[in-house]
Amino acid sequence: MLSFKICDIKIHKFRTVDEAKIMKNIGLAIFVILLLVGCENNKNYKNSLDKAQISESDIEYFQNLVGDTVLFTVDQSGLRPDAISILNAQVNWLKEKKFLPITIEGHADEQGTREYNLALGARRATAVREFLLAKGIEQDRISIVTYGKERPLRVCSNEECWSKNRRAVTVVGKKIVD
Repeated sequence: MLSFKICDIKIHKFRTVDEAKIMKNIGLAIFVILLLVGCENNKNYKNSLDKAQISESDIEYFQNLVGDTVLFTVDQSGLRPDAISILNAQVNWLKEKKFLPITIEGHADEQGTREYNLALGARRATAVREFLLAKGIEQDRISIVTYGKERPLRVCSNEECWSKNRRAVTVVGKKIVD
């Protein structure tokens, strides 16, 4: 390859046809690579728009103002009127945040066997899931998990404390893979 300069512009002249073909192929390969990288970046940008993006303030708003926890009566998985009120508020908020996955955690107090409380926690989480589904929240957004008495909110041996542990908690922005 010969190089010479005209008016501060460097010009390359190839000596052989083979050099020109090689440079053409290299240029074409670079173009294709840049094109593929550009397409991949565009795909990643599009996918990032589809993914759940939620701020800590959104989560705090849901937990504290909408309410993420519903309580249950001893040995029951039926929804109480106060729970239905909280769940209706959750439905309204969740319909605005259609991209968010939801996990419903079922819990029980420390009374009873481990197995019984795991089953009771599952029934409580299922009751909440069924309510959300009936109100129009998409099934593929919701997963449930039961903790039974394994994750108490409070550790105690009195009714006031146990009543806080008989609960279902709706966790937004996270979904357990089935």
